[in-house]
Amino acid sequence: MEATTLGIVIKAIIILAIISAVAGFGTYLERKVLAFMQRRLGPMHVGPYGLMQILADGIKLFTKEDIIPQNANRLIFALAPAITAATAFIALSAVPVFPDFTIPSWIPLLGGTFVPSVAADINIGILFVLGMMAAGLYGPLLAGMAQANKWGIIGAARTAIQFLSYEVVTGLSILAPIMIVGSLSLVDFNSYSSEHAWLMFTQPVAFVLFLIGGFAETNRTPFDLLEHEAEVVSGYATEYSGMRWGMFFIGEYANMITISVLTAVVFMGGYNDMLFLPGWLAIILKIAFVFFLMLWVRASWPHVRPDQLMWLCWKVLMPIAVINVVITGIVIMV
Repeated sequence: MEATTLGIVIKAIIILAIISAVAGFGTYLERKVLAFMQRRLGPMHVGPYGLMQILADGIKLFTKEDIIPQNANRLIFALAPAITAATAFIALSAVPVFPDFTIPSWIPLLGGTFVPSVAADINIGILFVLGMMAAGLYGPLLAGMAQANKWGIIGAARTAIQFLSYEVVTGLSILAPIMIVGSLSLVDFNSYSSEHAWLMFTQPVAFVLFLIGGFAETNRTPFDLLEHEAEVVSGYATEYSGMRWGMFFIGEYANMITISVLTAVVFMGGYNDMLFLPGWLAIILKIAFVFFLMLWVRASWPHVRPDQLMWLCWKVLMPIAVINVVITGIVIMV
């Protein structure tokens, strides 16, 4: 069934609504997971088990004074958070988050509308997603440069070296699975997984490299050098407050969800049925596992120095990624 404009619009609205809600809930989940691993309780006072903490944080962000430094470039300072949030959501438009479905006919106005698995089913889906996530680096970069603050400048410099370096690792790690599937479409990746073994088993090196690159590109511990509080206060976000700071926060969690979905679709079988589980539940569990892994690593690993980060990228991960691509090519030819 061919997707209509209405179905694509509905899918886009679903992505915005669900991902925004999940990103907000992710902050609560992260606090609870970290608290459990550190033998604490985490949020407990606002609502039952602290569940209303999300609402309290939202009210605080919306009502907090929006301050722009006197010597800042006001236009770029205001535009940078929007770039981070927008690119994070646009990247998800080419990711099949859930299977195709048709809205029941008894629903007025929308009944019978076919909603596709992706808002933009393009044949270069992986390149589009990685490209939009790469474009997201302009948010922290411009934010750090626009605020006339030395900590912001250091955060911007770290943004450039970290994101640009690990884009190479992410791209090379995904190249071997692309060679095996023979397509750049994420829908084709999902179809391939329905007939073959998961790529995380046939391409374990690419799977690990992609996860490490994903940690670096989403600014997650141990690679959160852009805003490491012990070194650069808050880095590129030092002078931000209110909803401008909140947009950076939402963008970070949306990128975490994007990496989780991409990992689940490319390496973990997508939304195909798994054992006795239906496809929609299987993809949710896979995404939740990768998301939880990011929280687990934050609770377990210390920060690394910038020189260690660059050494790991260029002297360890990139050669391994190149060797993996070469070996995969040889195996395919033989």
